[in-house]
Amino acid sequence: MTCGGWEGHEPEQTTDRFAAILREEGFEVTISRSLDVYTDREAMGRADLIVQTWTQGEMTREQVGGLREAVAGGCGLAGWHGGIIDSSRNSPDYQFMTGGQWVAHPDNIIDYEVQPVPGERDHPIVNGIGRFAMRSEQYYCLVDPSNRVLATTTFAARKQAPWVEGTVMPVVWTRFWGRGRVFVNALGHVDADFEVPEAEEITRRGLIWAARRSDD
Repeated sequence: MTCGGWEGHEPEQTTDRFAAILREEGFEVTISRSLDVYTDREAMGRADLIVQTWTQGEMTREQVGGLREAVAGGCGLAGWHGGIIDSSRNSPDYQFMTGGQWVAHPDNIIDYEVQPVPGERDHPIVNGIGRFAMRSEQYYCLVDPSNRVLATTTFAARKQAPWVEGTVMPVVWTRFWGRGRVFVNALGHVDADFEVPEAEEITRRGLIWAARRSDD
């Protein structure tokens, strides 16, 4: 797990939450507070899962390259909110891998709903989870059409951004990068967001889903 970047997204608290959950699931967890770990081929080669919580950080070409190589080789990549999709804004190579990039949250903190995609109800990340409410940032993103979208949110009319009305925006998605699985959850502005049981459970399941399998 890499932890750092903008403090407003509470990277320490959210990383500690899911580090504890992963340990309960039998993972051995290492937390790095430097993105230089991505250039350490030995460390990347041992990893089954990389969880990035690093909003607004800019990666070097070597860091992005090491991360992409690890994921393409079969290591999973997962994360939530800005820690994964508002990071390395100037690197298309990074964004192609994650499948999305945050653009705006037009109203800051608001009430909105998240709806699992009906056709994906059997997917292990959202199976048994229904529509649920959030009070947080509603992320407007640019997303790759090749993503497998598991949950969405619908934007209401905005005085400052009237064009977003009715937009159905992906919130949770998966994709593959080479042999590696990628999981993104746009929820999780602060640690308290994961007090919503569905938000925490989707993230828990997504981290486990993304991890490298012994038969991969």
